[in-house]
Amino acid sequence: MDKVDQFESLFRSATKPAFEREEVPIASVLVAADGSDEEAEAYGDRVRSFLDTLGANVHWRDVGSDGFPTINALHEILEAEQPDLICTHRHLASASRRWQSTLGEYLDVLTQTTDTPVLVLPHPGAEDVPDFAQRDTSMVMALTNHLPGDGRLVNTALRLTRPQGTLALCHIEDDLVFERYMEVISRIPDVDTDLARETIHAQLEKEPRDWITSVKQALDTAGVHVRVQELVVFGHHLKTCLHHVKEQEAGLVVIHTKDEDQSAMHGLAYPLAIDLRDTPLLMA
Repeated sequence: MDKVDQFESLFRSATKPAFEREEVPIASVLVAADGSDEEAEAYGDRVRSFLDTLGANVHWRDVGSDGFPTINALHEILEAEQPDLICTHRHLASASRRWQSTLGEYLDVLTQTTDTPVLVLPHPGAEDVPDFAQRDTSMVMALTNHLPGDGRLVNTALRLTRPQGTLALCHIEDDLVFERYMEVISRIPDVDTDLARETIHAQLEKEPRDWITSVKQALDTAGVHVRVQELVVFGHHLKTCLHHVKEQEAGLVVIHTKDEDQSAMHGLAYPLAIDLRDTPLLMA
C-alpha cells in the first residue's frame, strides 16, 4: 500500500458517523381493526394499553373495517387524518387469515403505499398467541443490517421504549455474503487471505459497535434513561434475527419497511413480518 492509500485509509478510519438524538413526534395515532367502529375501539383500548409510553397528549382515532370496504377507502381516511402512526393487525379486512404466508392484502398494500410507520399486531381472533396488551415496551429491539448512520430507526425505537427500559440495537452481518467476498479475495494472489479475513471481519464489527457507543453517549448527554444493549453478530439474516428476538423476549421489534430507492418491501422486512406472528412489529 502506498503512502497516499495509507493516509486515505487512516483518514476514513478516523471519520466516524455519530448518532444524533432527535425527537420523533407522535401526536396522532390511527387504529384500524376488523368489524364495527365499536369493535375497533375495543381493540384500540388494547393498543393504548400496550403503547402507554406515548403519554396522554395523543389524539387517537379508531376505525372499523366496516367503514372502509376497499383499500382506497382506507387511504382516504388516512389522507384525512394524517396520523403519525398507524396501528393495525395481521389480515386486516382479509379473508385469508388461514394463510400464514401473507399479512393480508390490505396490509401488504398499506405498508408499501404510505410513509407513515405501521405497527403490525396479532389479529384479535388469533389463537395460541400471547395477548400483546398484557405486554409492554420495556424491551424494544431495533433490527437492521446497516446500523451505522441509521439515526431514524434508533430514534423511532427510542420513542416507544419505556423509561428505564432496554433498547437493543441489533446489527446483523450476513455471513453468506461475507464468505462470498472472502472466496473472491482468496483467488487474488497479491492479497493475504487470512489477514484480509481477520481485518475485514474486525472492521465490520467495529463500525456498528462505534455507532452504538455514540448512541449511548448521546443519550447520556440528553439525560435519556434507557439502557442500550449491543447486539452485533454474523449470521444468516432471517434465522439470526428470529433467534435474537426470541432470546431477548422483545416486546416490540422495529425494522425498516423499505429502502429509500425501493418501491417494494425491504428484503428482510417481509419474511420477518410473516414469521414474527406473536410479536408486535413496527415497520418504519
